[in-house]
Amino acid sequence: MSQSPSIVPEDDNREVYLVLDDFGGRIGRAWRETNEETDRAAIIRDLLGSQYVNPVRIVAFNTAEGWSRDVSFEIAAELEERCAERGDIPACLRDILRRYHRTR
Repeated sequence: MSQSPSIVPEDDNREVYLVLDDFGGRIGRAWRETNEETDRAAIIRDLLGSQYVNPVRIVAFNTAEGWSRDVSFEIAAELEERCAERGDIPACLRDILRRYHRTR
């Protein structure tokens, strides 16, 4: 029986970001599979590049330090700034930006 790869990075003393994506309908929600790049900059780049269908939540964790937290508000704030600079909001980001708008 094959074993699934660990989600704990080899360098376990770093922050890892994961995105909960909503595929809709019968498929539903799933934590998206990522390549080696799971840092904040890569997640922001992928979100702006429309690599997700309908992101719902973003979490960060660091196994070496023993913490995890929901970072949806702060990532949404950064995405709002980047979208304002670009003058464009990708369709896949509209719901998450509305949901986690800074005026909470």
